[in-house]
Amino acid sequence: MKISFNKVFGYFIEITRANLQNFEPSEFGYMRKQTLSNAERFITDELKEKEDIILGAEDKAIELEYQLFVQLREEVKKYTERLQQQAKIISELDCLQSFAEIAQKYNYTRPSFSENKTLELVESRHPVVERVMDYNDYVPNNCRLDNETFIYLITGPNMSGKSTYMRQVAIISIMAQMGAYVPCKEAVLPIFDQIFTRIGAADDLVSGKSTFMVEMLEAQKALTYATEDSLIIFDEIGRGTSTYDGLALAQAMIEYVAETSHAKTLFSTHYHELTTLDQALPSLKNVHVAANEYKGELIFLHKVKDGAVDDSYGIQVAKLADLPEKVISRAQVILSEFEASADKKSSISNLKMVENEPEINQENSNLSVEETTDTLSQKTLNKHHLICLKMIKKARLNYKLKI
Repeated sequence: MKISFNKVFGYFIEITRANLQNFEPSEFGYMRKQTLSNAERFITDELKEKEDIILGAEDKAIELEYQLFVQLREEVKKYTERLQQQAKIISELDCLQSFAEIAQKYNYTRPSFSENKTLELVESRHPVVERVMDYNDYVPNNCRLDNETFIYLITGPNMSGKSTYMRQVAIISIMAQMGAYVPCKEAVLPIFDQIFTRIGAADDLVSGKSTFMVEMLEAQKALTYATEDSLIIFDEIGRGTSTYDGLALAQAMIEYVAETSHAKTLFSTHYHELTTLDQALPSLKNVHVAANEYKGELIFLHKVKDGAVDDSYGIQVAKLADLPEKVISRAQVILSEFEASADKKSSISNLKMVENEPEINQENSNLSVEETTDTLSQKTLNKHHLICLKMIKKARLNYKLKI
């Protein structure tokens, strides 16, 4: 004999057939519930009462728990304002204590704020990246932007650290204005009213916006609302469209910042044609993240130096990603063919460009083929530049109308 339970019958008494021969269930108030091949199952009134108590205990426990919760909630409600004030004070103390502990542990520096709107960081570091890496392996970098030179045009290979460099300047600016020490040897900063960033590549499928459209919308907000007290971070603007369109947009945006908002700007790019802008824009300075090529291998130095570079080492970076050797070899051949032409375009591209351009006027009739192609290429670039400026002006007008 044993007492068991299942979800169908609840609690029951099970007696084997061998024991039933010496037992009369009815004498003890047993009621037959189920017959099995080798046993009989019974219930009694007393067992049903116990079952109701047991099964109802869980519901009663949940109900009692909720009643106690409501009572506690009503009691706490009397002290809501005081509790919120104390929570705010404790959270601020916790934040400041964390700032102090991190500053001491990782050798942070107290920043100072300049009245002449100068940003100068000496041996600045990214607070997160340096923790992931060995502290001694991280390469710190300097940055200086002022009223005369407020645009950094940053070139260099992929993976060299351009994005990390720009982000660390933005993070240090935010940390300083929060009241925290910053990962620098020395830090002098202005008070920024806004920080605009256009970093990474992501689309917006829900809204039906492509990666390039998202990029343009974010750039538009920066160009529209940035002031001379703002910080702009543009990471490889224009890479999501054709070479000419992207180059025209990138140049137009740089010129717009230089001529209009005068915002402190870090602008990374692989359009090396833009590096000549420093001749026309005194506010722009070329810098690059250094890398060396040794025996066909690319060595990243992660050091930001003055001047521009004219090579992105894209094929070498692709080689580091273990692309098939056949792809790498073919890419090197194609690159050599591109570099062999005067304007770094294949003969087919040049032919298509000439075919799509209007007839050469008399003024250009005495030019050589190469000179004519260069002239037409410049006209095409100027055309895209003009279109870009119109797009930006239209976007600014639309945003003003919405406001």
